[in-house]
Order: sequence, then structure tokens, then C-alpha cells
Amino acid sequence: MPGKIVLVGEPMGLFIAREEGELGEVSSFNAAVAGAEFNVAVGLTRLGHEVAYCTKLGYDPMADRILAAMDKNNISTDLILRTTDAITGFMMKGKTSEGDPKIAYFRKGSAASTINTHDIDKLDLCDCDYLHVTGIFPAISPSTLAATKRLIRRAKDLDMTVSFDPNLRPQLWESQEKMVKTLNELASYADTVLPGIGEGKILTGSDNEVEIANFYHEMGARNVIVKLGGKGAYYSQRNEETYDKSGYVDAFPVKEIVDTVGAGVGFAAGVVSAIAEHLGIKEATERGNVIGAKQITHPSDNEGLPTREELEALIAAGEIG
Repeated sequence: MPGKIVLVGEPMGLFIAREEGELGEVSSFNAAVAGAEFNVAVGLTRLGHEVAYCTKLGYDPMADRILAAMDKNNISTDLILRTTDAITGFMMKGKTSEGDPKIAYFRKGSAASTINTHDIDKLDLCDCDYLHVTGIFPAISPSTLAATKRLIRRAKDLDMTVSFDPNLRPQLWESQEKMVKTLNELASYADTVLPGIGEGKILTGSDNEVEIANFYHEMGARNVIVKLGGKGAYYSQRNEETYDKSGYVDAFPVKEIVDTVGAGVGFAAGVVSAIAEHLGIKEATERGNVIGAKQITHPSDNEGLPTREELEALIAAGEIG
């Protein structure tokens, strides 16, 4: 396996309602850990990769739960910072039989939101080869945005490979204009960019996957993979001013879809792991499709993320379900 893969984000405590109703009225919850980057980290460790998570936590029971979850999933905590000046964020998620569940966030002023460039400068990244960033963490506060930029800059200085998943969260930004400008700037620093077709429309103004890919190639990305939902994905690789590889990979067959929420997490884990293993862009896209498909057959955000043996069995079977 290659060197350590670094992820940066805000893992949060998660309370999932066990019964339907308003969050303020539900009396029973299951406790877990939430966060897109945390779930990608879980997916990577299940495939045998060494993963480190960069964030800042408080000294509280929620932080203890997160650290225990990371330990259980073999995620290194070497890059985790602690503070006594803020608490760890959490969220509540409702239960519903129709539509999307209600969600309430308790993250304003959280420990993770206070991470800064000085914190990033203290990190030891010498044994790390890869950095994966999403558009969520830089949206939390001006401090996390500056810290994310500094971390990317340090990674590039160390010749680490960088991938970026826009993972749009409009509710976290003061305006769509600010979101688009900032996320496209972050994408310009990445070797690989992973927009969804809907995200591409917002970020580039085009809903054509080829035009979206060309947009990010012009900004400097070598690889662009555009997620097309049920249609699969489009991949494009630029090499020395020419587009030398591009094509489509069909969605991996699934007999029954349970929850589409974790599809992006599975796709990212598949692509990042493949690129870290120096596989080709087509192979990376194929793996992303398989793991994304596996995850949507499960109700949780990471329950369906496979081990390497399970992944190989899925590919051999040719479908899920």
C-alpha cells in the first residue's frame, strides 16, 4: 500500500431518532458519528489504506465518542488537535417514511471551526502521500477556510497528491457567489476534482459533463470525474495540454436502493483509494461506481462500505442485491 492518506473535516456526534416525529419531541435516539470525510476515511481503511484525520476536538464526551469510533475503524488520530475553549459539534437526524429526514446542526463555534493556519503548520505530514479535501470544512468558518488552503499548500510543497470533492452545502455559505468562487479556487489546487453533474451546473454554469471537465482542466486539474447519478460517471484526464483519456463508466447494477445519501461517500472512497494505488482513471471511476452502488443498498452513511475482499466479490458478481 502507498503512504498515509490525509482527510480534513469536522466529525460530529450524531443522534438518530428511533421513532418518527419532531426532533424536539422524539424521546429515543441512537448515537453515532457523522461527517462526509469521516465516512470516506472509514471506506479507505476498510480497503486496507492507512488513513489520518485532521480536525480539532474539544475535551468532552462527544469527542471521546469520535476518537473511539476512529480507533475502532483504524483511523489514525495523529493529526487531531484538542482545545479546552470550545466543544465538539453534533447533529440530530429525524426518522421519516417519506421524503428527507429533518436535520438539526449544533456546530456553530465548535472546536473544529476554530482550527487555524498555525494549527496546520504544527502538523507532521512527512509520512503522508495523499490529501483528500471536500467543500464542507472550508465552509464552516473563515478560520477553517484559511486552514484548508494552508493544508493544501503544505501538501503540494511535499508533492502529495490532492483530490477535491465539492460536496456542496449551500446552507453553510453566506451566498452562492461566495461558495462558487471559493470552491472553484480550491479545485484549482487539486490534481483530481470530483463534481456531481448538479454541482457542476452550479459551479461552472454548464450541465454538460464534458464542458464541466474541460472547465476544471483549464483550471489545472489533471483528472476530472463527473458523477452522473444513475447513469454512472464521466472521466477525463489531461496530459501535457491534451485530453488523452476520457469516457463513460455505467452505473453498477443494483437490485434495490435503500438510501442514496451515502453514494458520494462510497464513490470518493473508491476513486481516492484507486488513485492512491496508482490505478488508471477509468479503473478509479469503475471502483467508485461499485462502492457508491454498494453503499446505497444500506441505510447508514458507511455501513455498506466494503472491505477489499468484499469489493472483489462484488466485481466478480457483476451486480448488487
